[in-house]
Amino acid sequence: MSPKQFFQQAQAEHVIPNTSELQSSFQFGVEADELAKLILTGKKTATTSQYVQGEDDLPGKKAYDVILDSQDQPVCIIQNDQVSVVNYLDVDEQHAFAEGEGDRTLASCRKAHDEFFTEECKSEGTTFDPATAKVALEKFHLVYPK
Repeated sequence: MSPKQFFQQAQAEHVIPNTSELQSSFQFGVEADELAKLILTGKKTATTSQYVQGEDDLPGKKAYDVILDSQDQPVCIIQNDQVSVVNYLDVDEQHAFAEGEGDRTLASCRKAHDEFFTEECKSEGTTFDPATAKVALEKFHLVYPK
């Protein structure tokens, strides 16, 4: 099933208003299956992504996204509750806990993001600098399936 069909199924079941639009569909990080499971169990209700001003569009507040597994198959639909841009080093314990990964501490969250962002930047021919990096923080909730 395509992400669009999955979204339309949620609309047909009256979980999502028919007037709503799908913002995007994507896999979370390098462990797409594990992270999708964390969303389904309610442990993952936030995410952090690199933000480069002028290059990135921020996700929309109240927007819907289809989360995909490692095979690009729809797993669930989330809705953004809050979106903000902060300095990487200003990400706090509360956000780290909401990410739902590892032991849910800020130290664990930073270690994972340091590694991920370093590799991401390397593949783009840039360097990740935690002291100057900006990140987009998203808080969301599971909409479908319930």
